[in-house]
Amino acid sequence: MNLKQTRLHILRETQSLEFSLRELARRASVSHNAPYKHFVDKRELLAAVSAEGFEMLTKRIAKEIAGFRTPREQLFALLRAYIDHGVGNPALYSLMFGGYLSGPNHGRPAIELAAAEKTKALLAGVIIAGGVGRAIPHTSRNERKIAGAVLACWSLVHGLTLLLADGLVGPNEKSGALADRLVQGLLSGLATELP
Repeated sequence: MNLKQTRLHILRETQSLEFSLRELARRASVSHNAPYKHFVDKRELLAAVSAEGFEMLTKRIAKEIAGFRTPREQLFALLRAYIDHGVGNPALYSLMFGGYLSGPNHGRPAIELAAAEKTKALLAGVIIAGGVGRAIPHTSRNERKIAGAVLACWSLVHGLTLLLADGLVGPNEKSGALADRLVQGLLSGLATELP
């Protein structure tokens, strides 16, 4: 197993960010200095892992929405893929959206931001195409409307994903049905009035 596979495996297995570069090297069967050839420190390693998480999410979303013709169906599939990604990978999701990589002295790492922007662009594209009930021309005049719809969608699914991943709402076997109802409610509300 290479370093890339190993770091995701450790995260899935332990559901914790509390692993060392030495542990990563041991599990990847490489010298304890090998990770330092790729990463300056653990923060840089975790930024790469977070970027991989966004790449995985973007691929999953693209695959899911490809099966639907209407923007509304695509938006529903996109939001459900987002939820399923977070619930299925709670430690990775926490890394992607938690505050571990940011702090008072630095913002989010560039590699992570670039990957996250691709995911956000997919969401915005489906919204622009009519995912919230009607197409929104991508003009400077509509930037706030588009940003408001993106924020509304993202806020709901982000909060719901955290609640489901942490087991704080309903039994696990009913989480899919709950997510479906809440996402449909959000989309119905947005079709009536954009923020």
